[in-house]
Amino acid sequence: MQRLTPTDEGELSALLEEASAAGRPLELIGRGSKRDYGRPQQVEAEISLEAFSGIRFYEPEELVLSAGAATPMAEIESLLDENQQMLAFEPMNMAPLLTGSLAGGRPDSLGGVVACNLCGPRRPKAGAARDHVLGLRGVNGAGACFKTGGRVVKNVTGYDLCKLLSGSLGTLAALTEITVKVLPRPEKTRTLLYFGLDLPRANALFVKAMGSAYDVSAASYLSEVSAGESGVDLVSATKSSVTALRLEGPEPSVTARQAGLTALLSEIGQPGEELHAKRSFSFWREVRDCLPFAQMAGRSIWRLTLPPSRAADLVAALSVAPEDCYLDWGGGLLWLARSAEETEIQELQTALGRVGGFGMLVAADAATRAALPSFIPQASGPTALAARIKEALDPKGILNPGRLYAGI
Repeated sequence: MQRLTPTDEGELSALLEEASAAGRPLELIGRGSKRDYGRPQQVEAEISLEAFSGIRFYEPEELVLSAGAATPMAEIESLLDENQQMLAFEPMNMAPLLTGSLAGGRPDSLGGVVACNLCGPRRPKAGAARDHVLGLRGVNGAGACFKTGGRVVKNVTGYDLCKLLSGSLGTLAALTEITVKVLPRPEKTRTLLYFGLDLPRANALFVKAMGSAYDVSAASYLSEVSAGESGVDLVSATKSSVTALRLEGPEPSVTARQAGLTALLSEIGQPGEELHAKRSFSFWREVRDCLPFAQMAGRSIWRLTLPPSRAADLVAALSVAPEDCYLDWGGGLLWLARSAEETEIQELQTALGRVGGFGMLVAADAATRAALPSFIPQASGPTALAARIKEALDPKGILNPGRLYAGI
């Protein structure tokens, strides 16, 4: 397959304009870490965006950073660490999940994070990637260069293309530069671990904790099997399920909120252990990157969002084994490992319809990804809207065709 390597926006624009005129389908590649995310594509050439890399500017005092779309996340995170700052949405590293190896694969990039709208356990509090993007530069499917947003949060010029392009998986435009807001790292982090709860009790604990005034920044439930595979000794040694709640902020605030939260949840259980500093960071990184499922060969991994109070009901309705699921976002996010049989997909769609949930196929082999829809349930309204947006920004449908929806 032909590989095209533009070095600046002018070359990229010319390539996309030519491909659009010829109706030539193309695959956009940043660092290539997410090529197996979304539906397989039938394209004639690939465009590498690796030249669009490097920090453009970073102003720690103003909490803003701009970088080329192909800039490795490791480079950005290293720079932020030097200034005790972070990307508050905790971007997920999908490499272990998509490659089936804890060693991962190609490096993640800022453009890939934004194009997939990734986030981690702090989502209920901080939002996803799209909520932190201040500005973008890119080239659409017709070869037109554009700039949207700016360097400040209070930017209200024009349509909010930043949110529209976040999560589009490269189907609308080739991103070349991204500006994001950053935040100071919390002074203190403390994770409370509750051992041995079944999923309904853990779900009840989540509902109570996340609805309280104690500002819980993350909440997750791991089965005994998943917890046993953790690299954090205080988690793997429990030999039981683990329900985790994270508190962050100034030390006096964290200490006071921990006492209040523990008292509030005392009827459900008492924390059996606390994670501080490095252990807490390592645990939530495992949850963020879906490491409990990273080596499940032959299984399809679904990412389901649903009302937190209905998570246990959905698992019960699907008769899911404890080791085949885990909860994040206080039950608002359910990771699920399933076989790819058509009857199970229909069962999943029916169950999601009952609880008001939504699902996306995240990891599977190429044949499964080609045969199944990326989203369930399939709704005609969003699909038709996606087609209209695609036509407006990529009129000939040349960018990553079919990656999100078949035929779009």
